[in-house]
Amino acid sequence: MLPPHLRLRRSGDFGPVIKQGYRVVRPTLVMYARPAAGTRVGLVVGRAIGGAVQRNWVKRQLRHGAAALIDAAAPMDVVVRALPGAASAGGGLRADLSTAWGAAREAVHA
Repeated sequence: MLPPHLRLRRSGDFGPVIKQGYRVVRPTLVMYARPAAGTRVGLVVGRAIGGAVQRNWVKRQLRHGAAALIDAAAPMDVVVRALPGAASAGGGLRADLSTAWGAAREAVHA
């Protein structure tokens, strides 16, 4: 679980990351990242993913995956947008998150 101080919570926080950040695309998600003072994560899981059960499952997977990766992260704001295939990806969702996180970290701090 991500504590509140590690989450992007307002739409005003999401906009600059999406518009000015680096974009990393994977089959199940799109990740946007930009340098920041500390690491914060925001999730976007829309109705295209499926019903409430599928959306909540995807959010849980992304939250737990991000919590595991956040310790190794250089300071950056991250927005993860799940794509329609995320609910049926199973373990591929966390693998995509991990590889996207590494690529975003390299792009942000290159």
